Amino acid sequence: MRKHLIIAALTLTTLTGCRSPYVEATIANRTGGDISELQVEYPSASFGKDALPNDADFHYRFKLQGEGPIKLSYTDATHHDHAITGPVLYEGQHGTLRIDINLPDNAAFAPVLIPAH
Repeated sequence: MRKHLIIAALTLTTLTGCRSPYVEATIANRTGGDISELQVEYPSASFGKDALPNDADFHYRFKLQGEGPIKLSYTDATHHDHAITGPVLYEGQHGTLRIDINLPDNAAFAPVLIPAH
């Protein structure tokens, strides 16, 4: 009987999965040129990458603590600095966030976060 309960608990855990309150981010460079000094600021922290070639993606996982807008900054291939403010993120949200950097000063933010605000 005890063995069956343990198996049932493990099966239930496997089927329902454990959801950690993390955001899986993908930043895609679609500018037509390489970018450098990529920085993403979110409530309570930031992450970045020294360089991101054209047509490349950068993946990063983070936990939201606090609330506030997400901010993106980078330097384009012609050495011009860009800063773009995205949507507001809230503590406890989890899911995915895609940022497509298109032309200078243009980025598409596509958050799929739970709970939605």
